[in-house]
Amino acid sequence: MRAKIRLLPDGRRLHLNDGPIDLIIEAFAEPDQTTAAYRAAADRFVSVLDELCEELPLLRQPARRDSPRAFGVIARRMQAAVAPYCERTFITPMAAVAGAVAEEILNTMTSVTSLSRAYVNNGGDIALHLTPGESFSIGMVERPDRPSLFGKVKLRSIDPIRGIATSGWRGRSFSLGIADAVTVLADSASTADAAATIIANAVDLPGHPCVTRVSARDLAPDSDLGNRLVTQAVGELSGEDISAALDAGAALAQSLIADDLICSAALHLRGATRVAGSAQHSPRPTRPLSAPSAIMILQE
Repeated sequence: MRAKIRLLPDGRRLHLNDGPIDLIIEAFAEPDQTTAAYRAAADRFVSVLDELCEELPLLRQPARRDSPRAFGVIARRMQAAVAPYCERTFITPMAAVAGAVAEEILNTMTSVTSLSRAYVNNGGDIALHLTPGESFSIGMVERPDRPSLFGKVKLRSIDPIRGIATSGWRGRSFSLGIADAVTVLADSASTADAAATIIANAVDLPGHPCVTRVSARDLAPDSDLGNRLVTQAVGELSGEDISAALDAGAALAQSLIADDLICSAALHLRGATRVAGSAQHSPRPTRPLSAPSAIMILQE
């Protein structure tokens, strides 16, 4: 079998890997219910990559109002997540793939058994399940390549947030901007994923001589970004440069909040931070800690 499926050494979390898809899953319930949820997640997971590959040419095309509708449930979720942005900027359904996959696996788990809470973390794009009275504490990391926890936010079952995503030029995907990391909280993981992508793209200094950019196609011939220039290095920036780039991204984030597309966002560049959204859903400063990814679930 191509997919790799295993329990992590802690005995609590399930690790699912297939090519570029890498999931960490944890469910909270009675042991038999957790086992049933993990079995359902594994059974569904083995077909996900093949399903996406069947529609990859469509999913790599720029999103348009008149785009053909995808067949697969994950692909359709990707299209829905990027639809609000197709007339304001360049975006393809691939901008929401990680969040959409996390949602699908989580939905599969909760459809077969009763879980008090659960999460599916797809490389930092996280789908959450919370029943009444439950909560998660979410740790946020400033730079995925040099993790340190800069803050955290507690999400409760009564909050509208069920998805978290991070994007930036230092992450695993290409970015048109220079943000070290942009973390978005939204009603679903796919929605957060798409929004994090365009906000991270907006944190930028077009034409700046200290920013090195390369055609996406030169790095990955089949990239959905085509010949667009993606950030590969960011040199010295002045305080004014950092503020200008963050201000551009924060302005876009505020507009998405005003349109009820996201709940909040935290934008990071060279140690500076902008937070858009309500104080209730903004990260609280904390001491630096080691962390495994751009976002982490903190057990309390």
